[in-house]
Amino acid sequence: MVVVEHIAALREQVRSWRAAGARIGFVPTMGSLHAGHLSLLQVARERADRVVTSIFVNPLQFGPGEDFERYPRTPEDDRRLLADAGCDLLFLPAVAEIYPDGGQSATKVSVPQLSGILCGAHRPGHFDGVATVVARLFGIVQPDVAVFGEKDYQQLAIIRRMASDLALPVEIIGAPTVRSPDGLAMSSRNLYLTPAERSVAPGLHATLRSLAARIEAGERDFAAVEQRGLRQLRESGFDPDYCEVRDAVTLDPPHEGSTAVVILAAARLGKARLIDNLRLSL
Repeated sequence: MVVVEHIAALREQVRSWRAAGARIGFVPTMGSLHAGHLSLLQVARERADRVVTSIFVNPLQFGPGEDFERYPRTPEDDRRLLADAGCDLLFLPAVAEIYPDGGQSATKVSVPQLSGILCGAHRPGHFDGVATVVARLFGIVQPDVAVFGEKDYQQLAIIRRMASDLALPVEIIGAPTVRSPDGLAMSSRNLYLTPAERSVAPGLHATLRSLAARIEAGERDFAAVEQRGLRQLRESGFDPDYCEVRDAVTLDPPHEGSTAVVILAAARLGKARLIDNLRLSL
């Protein structure tokens, strides 16, 4: 596995692969890798000849008082996992490499229709930071295909919309959420959970499954479903930010033409903010 820290070195390597006719896959991450990230790499390997993975903890997507400084960083473990998984190139840029001016006056990318709802309503500016760094990384790597996890459902929708609106020549692939045996979606922030909190955490997915069962049984009062979900989360020990049912394609409230919905929730448990979703056909 090639490891580079600078844009010029990455571009030189990718240019040589393209000259040989290779299709380039890309998996952007913030590190602290786990089985969920490695599943994205596997999907990329199935769709491309060479796979680039980036590790960059993006300061633009963290708000005041959030966990940028304490976000888990495990660079040596990450290198080993990626090498064992068959990653071809690891891009490890410093903040100054991505944002030469520190990012404060950088050109920003925004997808306003999707960025102010759900997680965006509770983390103002977060998705502008995500869209900005992903657009910049796409410009640097110029991949043919990029893979993102469906656990971050809203993020995936925003990236798809951004790529479509800007006519970016990259195929966006969503990969299924990887879960622990008890149902908890894998996340780097799960490291924040104490043992007691870890035993409670699967209740987030359990709540979504119970709500999905009601919808599959014919319930169409989605506001009542949402309120039930909030109540269940609080009773389980969570402090929920939201629990909402949305059209699975547009993330608008469900309407008569909706053929599938997604139940999305975010809830705090100790120092961790957990997110999850469940998509189902109507």
